[in-house]
Amino acid sequence: MLTDAECKNAACPPDKSRARLACSGGLYLEVSRAGSKRWFYKYRKDGKEGRMALGSYPAVGPREARKGRDAAKLHKSQGADPVMVRKVEKLKASRSNDNTFKTVALEWYAKQAPQWSAGHAERSLRQLERDLFPWIGNRPMPEIHAMELLAALHKVEERGAVETADRVLMLARQVWDYWLPTTTSTQRNITEGLKARLTPYRGKTFAAIVDPVRLGELLRAIKRYKGGPIVRTALQLAPVLYQRPGNLSMMEWAELDLDAALWTIPSMKMKRTKLEKEQGAAHTVPLPVQAVALLRSLHPLTGHGKYVFPGERSHDRPISDNSVRSALYALGFGKEQTWHGFRATARTMLVDHLNLDPLAIEANLAHAVKDANGRSYNRTQYLKQRFEQIQLWADYLDKLAVGAEVIQFKAA
Repeated sequence: MLTDAECKNAACPPDKSRARLACSGGLYLEVSRAGSKRWFYKYRKDGKEGRMALGSYPAVGPREARKGRDAAKLHKSQGADPVMVRKVEKLKASRSNDNTFKTVALEWYAKQAPQWSAGHAERSLRQLERDLFPWIGNRPMPEIHAMELLAALHKVEERGAVETADRVLMLARQVWDYWLPTTTSTQRNITEGLKARLTPYRGKTFAAIVDPVRLGELLRAIKRYKGGPIVRTALQLAPVLYQRPGNLSMMEWAELDLDAALWTIPSMKMKRTKLEKEQGAAHTVPLPVQAVALLRSLHPLTGHGKYVFPGERSHDRPISDNSVRSALYALGFGKEQTWHGFRATARTMLVDHLNLDPLAIEANLAHAVKDANGRSYNRTQYLKQRFEQIQLWADYLDKLAVGAEVIQFKAA
């Protein structure tokens, strides 16, 4: 076992590049020709020799070097590579000591936001700033108790925002999932089980008429709508094409090929992640003859501009979703049928009343249907079937509008 005096007097022979002086238990002092002296612990793991630097003499004396060796031997006895253990410890030490919820959440957000749409990124940051930071933002992550987070979520519920509380919990869960790998193994995700203590939220539903008789009444009311031709045409196309309100309101003449009866919605306009928007295919919507006729009739009025349905105040912007919503209320159907609800109307009645292929229906709705192996179907794969479907649907709506082929059953 080396003494401090022996270490002090140790020297490297002139004919060697370095000399090694054994201490004990695999510990040795390496002296270079230039005079530097460094401690190393030599060990074997999985049949391979390794060595671990324990510092330089005299900053690290024999006693401290032996303590370092003993700690490394303990890690090795537990099946760990002492060098890798130290690397992990250095990585942990290199991280900021500021591990408050706000710091970790903003770090997580900065990594995620570039992959999200602008709207989703803005909404998520607003929910963090409004619903979590004021209550647990300055608290260190390891010290936050589940009841603290639950109290913050209950404050969201108290203002009637049940859906928002569910979304805020989801954000908190992702922040904890992001932070946990960087901390000790004794920590857990405190969001586990909290959903059961929130007011049940079943998701947002849109009012939709699925009764043929009532739908026929709505279609007749739409044809009698006394508002302007732009909103009236949008109203008439909404149930026929059953696309998302944002896509229909932002329809551009450049997206239409009326001769081919096709409407091609660019991927960037679709409800997708940022990456899917950038790399995804356009969504192609077949147009029945009724839709083509409506669009041709509107072209002399708005065809000189960009949008098929320009706003009244500015033709450089499309009509708002509220235009059709207000029209439905004016017709007396606002509580029964929303613009977005036409998608549910079509999805339900195409199957229940026309017995058509659900996969082709989902493709026309721009839903990513997956097969048994998890692969998403190509949305253009069913284009031929979708042409047939949407024409059958448009013809069916025409019949409902005149009250045809609707059988009323009398009560016994």
